[in-house]
Amino acid sequence: MATMTHDTAAQRLKSGLILAVLSASSFGLSGPLARGLMNAGWSAASVVAIRVLVAAAVLVPIAVVQLHGEWHLLRRNAFLITAYGLVAVAGTQLAYFNAVAHMEVGVALLIEYTAPIAVVGWLWLRHRQRPGAATVAGAVLGITGLFLVIDLRSGMTTSWVGLAWALAAMVGAAGYFVLSAQGDGTLPGTVLAAGGLLIGGLGLLAAGAVGIVPLHATTNPVVFQSFTIAWWPPVLALGTVTAALAYVSGIAATRLLGSRLASFVALFEVLAALLFAWALLGEAPRLIQLLGGTLILVGVVVVRRGELNAESVAEFSPEGQVLDDAPRS
Repeated sequence: MATMTHDTAAQRLKSGLILAVLSASSFGLSGPLARGLMNAGWSAASVVAIRVLVAAAVLVPIAVVQLHGEWHLLRRNAFLITAYGLVAVAGTQLAYFNAVAHMEVGVALLIEYTAPIAVVGWLWLRHRQRPGAATVAGAVLGITGLFLVIDLRSGMTTSWVGLAWALAAMVGAAGYFVLSAQGDGTLPGTVLAAGGLLIGGLGLLAAGAVGIVPLHATTNPVVFQSFTIAWWPPVLALGTVTAALAYVSGIAATRLLGSRLASFVALFEVLAALLFAWALLGEAPRLIQLLGGTLILVGVVVVRRGELNAESVAEFSPEGQVLDDAPRS
């Protein structure tokens, strides 16, 4: 019995880590693709809106099939889907781009990617899941790696308005991991992603309609480092790969790993973004950034070991009986 439980837990962990890295890598591709479109004349909000709406168009038919006519699941999880769309999708994107409008991109990214610390704090305060020493050590290594990866330059200035928006983006990113792990298990992850993306996309269009963010696009060709391409392939890739695939795999990973571990594995997105920017935009990472990426990897491994130890303790009573093998989230 114990062996079977450990085998199941190990398989869940392996599958969760694969999905989490896939999600982070997919999200990491969005920046370079979006930069190409913005250089061609697109506004940031337009890129985000088309990205999530294309993803919704891809996922909604699949979600309808997965529901098997059980529409009551949408009513039962209406709050979760709405919160996911407005907070994890639209809110986070709006907050980040507004932060960039008032402060340096590196500083805004650094603040947003402190989300794992917020997740740990939330789970500690709300669910009494006190972080262990390994989780704390992994957090320190990961955040230190982020400082190096983003490579903040001296003399950067910021504003209180930009800081407030960046903190809002951080809360939204933390909400993404917390909300992705919610639910009673009856709502398929694809349905949550499809509903959230559709609501988020419509929310962004509404924000553009009232003037909160500018919405404009062009049909100009998109120029990357070594090739030029029409505008629509990057748009399709943004919707299908960096949104549809990224959100679905991210939800699945978070349900397998729990919010805390999934949020740390998601730090791979920063490293993936650097590599994709190198390939598509010619922005070669510096040595200090590669060192930072290494620290992020080490931090994730440390947190992983800490989560494994915590799960082993929680799964078995002093008598050796299995108590629970569900992910802690």
